[in-house]
Amino acid sequence: MAVEVPRDAAGAALPCEAIWGCLLHVGCNLWADRLVPGQEQEYPCFQPYLRCEDDLWAEVTQALATAGANMVVLDLADGVRYDSHPEIAVRDAWSTDRLRRELARLRGLGLEPIPKLNFSACHDAWMGPYARMVSSDTYYGVCRDLIAEVIDLFERPRLFHLGMDEETAEHQRTYEYVVIRQHDLWWRDLYFYLDEVAKGGARSWVWSDFIWHHPDEYLARMPREVLQSNWYYAQSFSLDANQNPHQTYIRAYLQLEEKGFDQVPTGSNHSCPDNLAGTVAFAREHIAPVRRAGYLQSVWRPTQARYRDRLLEAARLLGEARQGA
Repeated sequence: MAVEVPRDAAGAALPCEAIWGCLLHVGCNLWADRLVPGQEQEYPCFQPYLRCEDDLWAEVTQALATAGANMVVLDLADGVRYDSHPEIAVRDAWSTDRLRRELARLRGLGLEPIPKLNFSACHDAWMGPYARMVSSDTYYGVCRDLIAEVIDLFERPRLFHLGMDEETAEHQRTYEYVVIRQHDLWWRDLYFYLDEVAKGGARSWVWSDFIWHHPDEYLARMPREVLQSNWYYAQSFSLDANQNPHQTYIRAYLQLEEKGFDQVPTGSNHSCPDNLAGTVAFAREHIAPVRRAGYLQSVWRPTQARYRDRLLEAARLLGEARQGA
C-alpha cells in the first residue's frame, strides 16, 4: 500500500498545507436504508432523489472559500451517475460531466476537492442492490469499479475518504437489512479498499471510531499510512469519565498520537456550535504538529435550503477556528 503524493506536470494532486476542510454531501442515502412512513422529510430517511440544491451548494462552497477553508470533502454516494454503475444513481444525480465541471469550479475557489465513498455496511444504502451483497465477488467488483472511476474523475486526488464508521447493530437498529462485518472479515475488506485506492495513487483516509471499542486491535492492525479522522462532536473535552461519559471518544486522539498516526481531527456543529474550536484547541495541545495534518468540519445535513443556516454556520465556525489556531 505505497503512498506517494505531491506530483504534477499533469500528474495532478499537490496541495500539502494544513487541511482546513469541510465535509459536504452530494448523495445523502447514508443514514437509513428505507423511507420511514411519517418521517419523509427527515434527513436520515432514504430518498430516491437528489438532495443537493445547486444554488445552495454554490453559496456554501463560496462561503467556505471566503472563510478560509482550503478543502472540501465530497460525500458522493448515489448523487453521481457513474459511468461504471449508473444503476445506483438517484433521480437527478449529477452526471460525470457535471461533477468534473464542479471540481474545476471548486479548485478555482482555492478548495481542494477530495472524494468520499463510505463503504461501511452501516452507511452504504447508496450502493443500491450491492449493499445487500457485501463481501461477495460481485460486491468487490463494484467497489473496485467505483474507486477507480472516482479517482479518474478527481484526476488522481492525493486523498480518498473511505468512511468505515459505525458498523454496529446499534447504529442499524432501524434498518430493514442489517450487515455487520467483524473479526478478520472487517479487516480483509478494509485492506481490499486500501489496495484499490493505492492503485490509483491516492492515500486512504478513514473515520477512526472502530478504535473506541477495539483499541488494541485497531492500533495493531491499522496501516500507519492510512490518514485517521477520529471524530467527536460534543462540548466537553474532559478526559475524566465522571465528568464526560464520552471521554473514550476523545481518548482515541491520544491513542492514535501515541502510535504515530497522522490525524485530521474532526468536529461538527451537529450538536453544538463551539465543538470545532474545542477540537482545534485539544489537538494543538495533544497531537504533535508533524502528525496534525489539519482539521475537518462536518455538518451532517443535506445541502438543502431548510438546512442553509446550519451549513453557513459551519463555514463561519471553520473560519473562526482557523483564525484562532
